[in-house]
Amino acid sequence: MERIPPWFKKKISLNNSNISLVKNLIEAGHLHTVCESAKCPNIFECFSRKTATFMLMGDICTRNCSYCSIKSGRPGPLDELEPDKIARAVKDMGLRYTVITSVTRDDLADGGAAHFYNTVRRVQELNPGVKVECLIPDFRCSEESLEKVISSGLDVLNHNIETIEENFPRIRRGADYYGSLKILNDSKDIKPGILTKSGFMVGLGENMSQIVKVMSDLIKNRVDILTVGQYLQPAKENIKVLKYYRPEEFEKIKEIALDMGFISVESGPFVRSSYRAETLFEDTLKAKKISAGLKK
Repeated sequence: MERIPPWFKKKISLNNSNISLVKNLIEAGHLHTVCESAKCPNIFECFSRKTATFMLMGDICTRNCSYCSIKSGRPGPLDELEPDKIARAVKDMGLRYTVITSVTRDDLADGGAAHFYNTVRRVQELNPGVKVECLIPDFRCSEESLEKVISSGLDVLNHNIETIEENFPRIRRGADYYGSLKILNDSKDIKPGILTKSGFMVGLGENMSQIVKVMSDLIKNRVDILTVGQYLQPAKENIKVLKYYRPEEFEKIKEIALDMGFISVESGPFVRSSYRAETLFEDTLKAKKISAGLKK
């Protein structure tokens, strides 16, 4: 493994009252965030801007992907009060845009789709005008579960492809590459006009032709928004980094992706699926409006 290069050293400032505010709200509500559970390198930056990605249905996942630091095992029962707790946290944080994700819950018949639905609806009820992005698991490719989540009235359907097809048997056991693509494509059939989003990591042994292939597959399945970031090994138990990409390589990936037809692309060393999600959403709406005006 290469030594971590200097452009992956991130300055952290803890001298911000918003960080304590967000942490206190999360702890008081007994909530979970992917920021903490997945050891995101952007956690303090996001907390300082009074934002976080809420993680539904506990902090124990039924799967055990080799790149992920979220605990794996047998999850507990659902907290039926969680939708209301998250809605109140969104209100207390003054969010105009919120990202909601979850652990994978293969132990539930619907994969937790109804819980997503209830959470989105409660967030919208308590926070009129708020925009909601759902970063969903694959629900074992259940179209019924996908329809349930989309019927909640969310604004962005996000499902990460995570890596190239060839890596799935090695690091995404239990997931299906073409099943994930189908989820993204089916979303457009269920709700025409919905914004779809996906992302993947680099640094896991892929080459540029494989990167182009996964982006091409996402475009063919009508994905609007793309995020590309560097995989960083969260713990010694996780799979090792095979390559650290340079900033100019991320820029090249972004150029290729935009040329392919993605409406918006965020590509960089510290980019994660929900990183600056509100800004990316707004940029996408602006780009769609400009495109519609040019076609008239």
